[in-house]
Amino acid sequence: METIYPEMEEKMRQAVKRARRTILWGGGIVAALVLGLGSFYNIEEQEQAVLTTFGVAASVTEPGLHFKIPLIQRVQKVNTTIQGFALGYNPSDNGSVVEDSLMITRDYNFVNVDFFIEYKVSDPVKAVYASQNPVQILENISKSCVRTVIGSYDVDAVLTTGKNEIQSRVRDMIIAKLEEHDVGLQVVNVTIQDSEPPTMEVMEAFKAVETAKQGKETAINNANKYRNEKLPGAEAEIDKIMQEAQAQKTRRVNEANAEVARFNAMYEEYVKNPQVTKQRMFYEAMEDVMPGLKVIIDGTDQTQTILPLDSFTVSSGQGESSGTGNQASGTKGAGQEEEE
Repeated sequence: METIYPEMEEKMRQAVKRARRTILWGGGIVAALVLGLGSFYNIEEQEQAVLTTFGVAASVTEPGLHFKIPLIQRVQKVNTTIQGFALGYNPSDNGSVVEDSLMITRDYNFVNVDFFIEYKVSDPVKAVYASQNPVQILENISKSCVRTVIGSYDVDAVLTTGKNEIQSRVRDMIIAKLEEHDVGLQVVNVTIQDSEPPTMEVMEAFKAVETAKQGKETAINNANKYRNEKLPGAEAEIDKIMQEAQAQKTRRVNEANAEVARFNAMYEEYVKNPQVTKQRMFYEAMEDVMPGLKVIIDGTDQTQTILPLDSFTVSSGQGESSGTGNQASGTKGAGQEEEE
């Protein structure tokens, strides 16, 4: 019996040792796996990471698989995609949030204005460690800027024509204040989702005003259309009148020049033979005044024809026949005068 117990004790000691070694090896393997798996982290395309080593933070911006020292370095991932939040309404059900949407304008009117603010992380380290809640800071800044800008416009601009300018001013003001706080966020866009009066009566009145403005624009467009249709015809008529006036002017000038040339030619002949020219001018004037008038004077041995004189361009044969006819008519009776 004495020899059996020592052998059993030895076997038990060996079994305990083997069990300890197995446990140690298993624990070591598990620890190695845990440490090995915790030494690597992956960054997606739309992410950045903040790597902290003994309290010193650094940003990791390249996507892919990265290594960190287990138990010494810590990693906190940050979403860098464009995100947003609503002011004045609840995006889930579009319900109005009156305490954020109700504002007063420069002309002391109340309006409900809903905004949507879009932002992204510009500095991951500051976004994680510069403040406890940077998005909340951005919301508070946005509310302040929105009320300040809305309060500088009248109600017509807020509801109708000034929306683009208001959005731009709110965005610029938020960016300036964010730079002062330096929380690692960047505003991308500011949009007015809706703006309306707080009561139905006022809303209907503004709709009527908007309808009147649209009617005004329609009337102006119709007037411009009518003007564009009539203007070319009027311009063509003006051109026609101007051309006719120019043609008449040219004709009158040419006639005047012709009269001047005729007068100069007559004057040259007058200088050469004044008496003959005077008589010819007198006879031509009398022929124009009393066309076809014939006067026959009798009582002498000869009969003479005084009027009308034949044209200077008539041939001598025609003149002789005319004279013969006149003489024949003169023989009708002494002292007679005949008019035709």
